[in-house]
Amino acid sequence: MDKPSKTKTSFYRRLLVAHLIESGVNTVPAIMIETGMPRRTAQDTIEALGELDIDVEFVGANKNGGYTLKSWGAINKTWVKKHLDDIKTLLDYPLNF
Repeated sequence: MDKPSKTKTSFYRRLLVAHLIESGVNTVPAIMIETGMPRRTAQDTIEALGELDIDVEFVGANKNGGYTLKSWGAINKTWVKKHLDDIKTLLDYPLNF
């Protein structure tokens, strides 16, 4: 299998993070634990969700707050859920989350 492009991996990483946030894995440390992403990658991915019109908002205080997903925009969240294992495989993340 050919190595996926940076564009594809970036897109899939954003879909995965949006899914995690909606599923309650909604802090940078939790996303890091769940995926093994470095802190900066997790933070940058959350910040980049708006480029896909995925509306995410931070709620609460800095120490005990978390992100909430307000809207998937044009993204079909049913497709993301259906293809979650494929997304994780492409990103080389564990399938057990």
